[in-house]
Amino acid sequence: MQSKTERIIIENVTPCIDSGRFPIRRTVGETVRVEADIFADGHDRLAAELLYRAQGRQEWRRRRMQAVGNDKWRSTFRVGDGGMYVYTLQAWIDRFRTWRDIVEKKAGAGQTLALEMLEGAALVAAAAERATEEEETLALHKKADFLRSSERMLDKMQLAASPELQRLMDAYPDKTGRIEYDPPLKVVQVPLRARFSAWYEMFPRSCAAIPGMHGTFQDCIDRLDDIADMGFDVLYLPPIHPIGKTERKGKNNTIPADASDPGSPWAIGSEKGGHCEIHPQLGTMADFIKLIEAARGREIEIAMDIAFQCSPDHPFVKDHPEWFRRRPDGSIQYAQNPPKKYEDIFSFDFESSHAEALCQTLLAVVYFWIEKGIRIFRVDNPHTKPLRFWEWLIDSVRRRHPEVIFLAEAFCRPKTMYRLAKSGFTQSYTYFTWRNRKPEIEDYLVKLTRTPLAEFFWPNFWPNTPDILPEYLQIGGRAAFVVRLALAATLSSNYGIYGPAFELCENQTQAPFSEAYLNSEKYEIRFWDLNRAGNIKSVVRRINRIRRENPALQQTRRLTFHSVDSEHIICFSKTDRNLDNVILVAVNLDPHHIHSAWVQLPHRELGLDPDQPFQMHELIGDARYLWHTDHNYLSLDPQVMPVQIFRIRKHLRSEHDFEYFM
Repeated sequence: MQSKTERIIIENVTPCIDSGRFPIRRTVGETVRVEADIFADGHDRLAAELLYRAQGRQEWRRRRMQAVGNDKWRSTFRVGDGGMYVYTLQAWIDRFRTWRDIVEKKAGAGQTLALEMLEGAALVAAAAERATEEEETLALHKKADFLRSSERMLDKMQLAASPELQRLMDAYPDKTGRIEYDPPLKVVQVPLRARFSAWYEMFPRSCAAIPGMHGTFQDCIDRLDDIADMGFDVLYLPPIHPIGKTERKGKNNTIPADASDPGSPWAIGSEKGGHCEIHPQLGTMADFIKLIEAARGREIEIAMDIAFQCSPDHPFVKDHPEWFRRRPDGSIQYAQNPPKKYEDIFSFDFESSHAEALCQTLLAVVYFWIEKGIRIFRVDNPHTKPLRFWEWLIDSVRRRHPEVIFLAEAFCRPKTMYRLAKSGFTQSYTYFTWRNRKPEIEDYLVKLTRTPLAEFFWPNFWPNTPDILPEYLQIGGRAAFVVRLALAATLSSNYGIYGPAFELCENQTQAPFSEAYLNSEKYEIRFWDLNRAGNIKSVVRRINRIRRENPALQQTRRLTFHSVDSEHIICFSKTDRNLDNVILVAVNLDPHHIHSAWVQLPHRELGLDPDQPFQMHELIGDARYLWHTDHNYLSLDPQVMPVQIFRIRKHLRSEHDFEYFM
């Protein structure tokens, strides 16, 4: 309990999530900027420090905080390769600076300072007793003696104001009465791929080179070079487990299924096994491990789908009927989201009296696949399971395997999405899929990057998924796919596409006003002509290369939207920390018509000299332009290329030689 006489207040500490209940997150090498309101009664000067350390270490590292006005204090630290970090703040009355203020004010008023010099001498002598270096101890004692001496008052005042004395007093401060912010706050360190990744989703059973054949893991291996060539570093596979037959869904989600229908991969479990087994037609466990290793050899990680649900044929249904909810007629309740019904899937009952055994079994499933080599999990519908279950599961995994990444596939209410992220999900699906107009894109990205959400909610932008073919892609043609690709890949440092449907610009739906794909791979095996006319593979390849070559695009936070006098053109910039890499993106949001506009750039914020020209290197077409002012003209034809991505190159040596840029 705090004393009633404590004088210093520390409040409004940022970053801080729910009063420290949850950690913020960073990758190794990233900076944490800590701010707080620190003040006290009266007119005494204050001092404050930021304390931080890797969790498990005893000794704090310290950084002085700087007052930045209106009782706001600030300091930073960089996250090293140490797992979880903790940080807190200390503040105390800076008695030496307070004394210097009094001396200065009294001197300015012509008042005597004899007693004040004795008070200062006592403060300096006390610091000498705290000093740990013999040379500095002697220096402080000497200065204390000088302040007590009969030397000229002007000389004493010069000593009191000297930077050297202030340096020594700062090195050995009097922290009597200091307070510390409690409890300490946490930073969880996540892998670099959590901050910057390009995901590619595909169904293994549709990878066969021969039409009508069921694909295998070997067929997936044969596809890896193409996926790597397009620039993706995460390959996400829908569930690879045995598929149930009871209530199996047929083509286009019809009931009943034909005998030849393969069923939905999310209807997990059959007589062949459950969540720890492989669908026999895909191959063996050895084949799957071979795929993991082959992908890793191409710098691609396999992301595995975790869908905690069962088909009626899953061994759990027979062996653990207590894990499922019963209806009044004794049947097990199938999954539903009225009016949608999923008769081929049973949901677990986390309110059962046997829920503890269920939770331990599901955690064991995750550990099983980690032992096989999986380091990334895409979790299906996590918002339909208890949120505290995920907090427990992810924390348990992270303690043993901090390198593991979890992506939350949760298109749900915002607060539920945010709580999943707080609970440990490294990345999150978002509403980007339905943000099409300029104002709604800008408003949404400002919320994700300029509010406390940025400290824990790391977005992964998906223009499409097997469940969602948005209206914009249905009606916009090839240009619409390029627009959504460019926005996803440059607005967010993490993005993904469901392919080959996306790069082949597949845009047919089951019915009008539907977002469901016609002949969806969820219910049938598809054969894809990977080089079909009209594909955008070359654009995908180019944009992913631009992402890899420009650090500004490898993070999501340092994003700024710019003024454009057209509602159809959106323009934004991203920068690295030191403004060495500055990227400007302009996108025509209308996939049907040419639009032109004047864009206004803030020179200072982009590190530009307003009096000097600068080069705009357009990275998709490799064209170069010379811009002179803060207002410049753009024209974007969606039938040619609806997107321009510029690298702004400064330090022009000669206005007539475009090659001399840093």
